[in-house]
Amino acid sequence: MSSDLIVFLVLALIAIATALGMLFSNNAVYSALFLVLNFVTVAIFYLILGAPFIAMAQITVYAGAIMVLFLFVIMLLGAESLAPTNVLPWQKPLARLLSIILAVEAIYLLFNRATTSMAVSAPDASLNTMESLRTMALALFNQFLLPFEVTSILLLVAMMGAIVLSRQEKGALK
Repeated sequence: MSSDLIVFLVLALIAIATALGMLFSNNAVYSALFLVLNFVTVAIFYLILGAPFIAMAQITVYAGAIMVLFLFVIMLLGAESLAPTNVLPWQKPLARLLSIILAVEAIYLLFNRATTSMAVSAPDASLNTMESLRTMALALFNQFLLPFEVTSILLLVAMMGAIVLSRQEKGALK
């Protein structure tokens, strides 16, 4: 076993463990923190693949800004622990059916589509230059400025909605 394979397997186990921790945690704050750890693991995968800009964007945008917003909303709403909910009778069978379909699809893709020649190699060093980053930045802020701004407005509206939902009426305090 090469050292790259060992590092990949350790990171894959950490990514799977944090994803499962996020899914099965009853505390919403712990779920959000597990998600942050998962984002960091994915960023390390990007670093191994030779994409430092995407790795740092993953850390700053997802693990930084968005998760701070999630934690802020969770703490503001006081929804740290999940309350028991009424489950509709059709939800569990549908979830099981979709899980089985996903597992069958993953196994099919793993055994029928995977070949040994599909090696992932690091990008050429010429791609990680300031000129390529400048080109990407110009494309983001020229072609994709409207979706970027719409996303920021949606996040602001979501945060304002969380504040309105968590605010108690003055008469309800008695």
